[in-house]
Amino acid sequence: MKESEEGMIQRSIVKIDEEKCTGCGTCIPACAEGALKIVDGKAKLVSDKYCDGLGACLGECPQGAITIEKREAEEFDEEAVEEHLKKKPSTPTVHGAHPTHQPCPSAQVMHFERNITEKETVKTPEEIESTLTQWPVQLTLLPTNAPFFENADLLITADCVPFAYANFHNDLLRGRKLVVGCPKLDDAEFYKKKLTEIFKRSNIKSVTVVNMEVPCCFGLYHLVKEALDSSEKAIPLRQETISMKGNKVTGIKRKVSTGNILSAATRTSHAPR
Repeated sequence: MKESEEGMIQRSIVKIDEEKCTGCGTCIPACAEGALKIVDGKAKLVSDKYCDGLGACLGECPQGAITIEKREAEEFDEEAVEEHLKKKPSTPTVHGAHPTHQPCPSAQVMHFERNITEKETVKTPEEIESTLTQWPVQLTLLPTNAPFFENADLLITADCVPFAYANFHNDLLRGRKLVVGCPKLDDAEFYKKKLTEIFKRSNIKSVTVVNMEVPCCFGLYHLVKEALDSSEKAIPLRQETISMKGNKVTGIKRKVSTGNILSAATRTSHAPR
């Protein structure tokens, strides 16, 4: 991020296309920072300093009216966000259905009933082999010049994914090198810089990003996308989303190169491949 005018920096921030926005309000509860508000029937950014730029609201907009842009803006201010949220009312204000502030969906307490079949109960650990081929795996610990990155197909996954998706090893990890992180709890700017270095130093063949369906987790894909842009490498980029119940939801492929983005969205079934 570059500093320009006093109090302003060049950074990623949400942009709303008012022509596409229908004012449905779906994005409002998706923003844990309360940075969005419906004004005159359109979603608006309340203040630059309330937006962390991770794009948790992007996947919630049914019209595709929300994108991430780079421009001069106030720096994200966590203390200001806390004060802002304290002052926000908790009563519904959008079409009588969407509250203006809710706890982050990633922290929502849920319980799933599982019907474990007899076939599943007789499986032994020996029947399920790990496909992990390197260590470490956490992005914070990984060296940017790790030799196993060279000519690798890279899997960058939110750290909740392997717990939620039962077929993680066979369907996602097999044949790939692994990078694990959390876009909500860790330092996003650190992630972006480190991923940029990894992409610059090694010849990565492809990148697959896997995030959970909760809004804040979608920020992982946008961090990777920005890192690829910064590295000036043209590397095929694919996104997968896993539901909280452990089903594969969507897959998005994008080939990224400097100043030229080709995209094609693809849908997959809810059952593992």
